[in-house]
Amino acid sequence: MNLRINDNFLLLPESYLFSEVARRVKDFQDANPEVKVIRMGIGDVTRPLCKAAIEAMYRAVEDESKTETFHGYGPEQGYSFLRDKIADYDYGRRGIDIRPEEIFIGDGAKSDLGNFFDILAQDLTVAVTDPVYPVYVDTNVMGGRGGKRNGEHHDGIIYIPVNKANGYVPQLPEQCPDVIYLCSPNNPTGTAMTRDELRKWVEYARENGCLILFDSAYEAYIHSSDVPHSIYEIEGAKDVAVEFRSFSKTAGFTGIRCGYTVVPFALKGKDSNGNEVSLNRLWNRRQCTKFNGASYISQRAAEAVYSPEGRKQIMETVEYYMGNACMMREALSGAGYEIAGGIDSPYIWLRTPDGMTSWEFFDFLLKTHGIVGTPGSGFGAEGEGYLRLTAFNTHEATREALQRIHNA
Repeated sequence: MNLRINDNFLLLPESYLFSEVARRVKDFQDANPEVKVIRMGIGDVTRPLCKAAIEAMYRAVEDESKTETFHGYGPEQGYSFLRDKIADYDYGRRGIDIRPEEIFIGDGAKSDLGNFFDILAQDLTVAVTDPVYPVYVDTNVMGGRGGKRNGEHHDGIIYIPVNKANGYVPQLPEQCPDVIYLCSPNNPTGTAMTRDELRKWVEYARENGCLILFDSAYEAYIHSSDVPHSIYEIEGAKDVAVEFRSFSKTAGFTGIRCGYTVVPFALKGKDSNGNEVSLNRLWNRRQCTKFNGASYISQRAAEAVYSPEGRKQIMETVEYYMGNACMMREALSGAGYEIAGGIDSPYIWLRTPDGMTSWEFFDFLLKTHGIVGTPGSGFGAEGEGYLRLTAFNTHEATREALQRIHNA
C-alpha cells in the first residue's frame, strides 16, 4: 500500500503521557491485585454530577421522547439558552461585555484548544510555558509547527520556563511569537497569575500583534481576590485573546462533555493579501463544517448549573475538592516536601525527594505505597524532578494516601 501518512505524528513521543501512566498502573495492579491503588494522577473527577444537572438531563431525555419536543441536529455554535446564560453569568455579572454570538459551545476545552489552529496559518510561531499541558504542544506538532524533537523540546516551539526561580510566573519571551498559550490557574503547577501579571501579557500581545489562547478551565477554583477569573477582566484583552472554558472540572462533566470557547468580534487576523479577517467568522465557519454541536442533553445539563440550586451544588463540590487540596498542602509541607499550587487550583506540584527523577518517584510511590501521581517530566523539561498530584479523589482516599506517605 502506498498511502502517505502525516509524518508529523512520528515526531511525537511514543506514547501520550497519561497513556503511559495508565499502562504502568495496569501492570502493577495485574501483578499486585491485593493492593488498593489510590489514584491522584490523571485529573478526572470522582464526585457525582450535581442534582440540578441530573434532573435537567432527565427532562432533556423526556424531550427527546416526544415528537413535539424532539431535538435533532442543533446549532453548531450551541443553543441560545446556554450561550445566553454564559454571557450573563460568567461575564456580564463580572462587568465584562461578551455577547452570546461570541460564545461557541463545544464538547470540552481540549478539543477546541487543539482545533483552533485550523483557522490560523501553518507557519506561525507558537510559544508555550514549560511545564505545559501536553495537548498544546502535541497538536502543534501534529499540525507541522513543532519542528524536530530535540530532547524534551521541539525546536519549532518557543518554551517559556515556569519554575521556582521565577515564582512559577511566566516571563515575557525575548523572541516574539505569533501565538501564546497561557493557562491560569495552571495545569500542572497549580499556581495562578495575578491581575497585574496577566495584564503584562495582554499589553505585550497588543504591542507585538500576538494572539493569546487562554485556558481558563480551572477558574471555578480561584480563591485569591487578585487572580482574575477571565482574561477579559484585563482591559484590551478582547483585541488579542481567545478564552477556553470547560464544565469538566467545574461541574464534573468529564464524562458528559461540554465546554465553550469565546472568540470576540474584535479579534482580527490577516489574509495573505494583508486584509483583516474576523476570527469569530472563521471559527464559526470551521465549526459549521467540522462539528455538529454538543448534544442537546449535555447543554441542558450545563444550563442547569447556572440556576441558583445548580451554582450552590457545584460550588459545594469545588469546595470539597479544595478541602482535599488544603489537606494535601498541610500534610506534605509538614512532612518536609517542597510544594506549590493547591490554593487556586486542585493541583499540587511536588518536588521529588533525594534527587529522584519524576518517573523514579512515580514508580516509588506506586510500588511502595500504591499511590498514583503524574510525573512532572511528562509536562516538559522544567517539570523534571516534580510530580503532580490532584485533589479529585475522596476525602477518605486522600487522607489514606497522605497517611501512607507519612508512615513511609
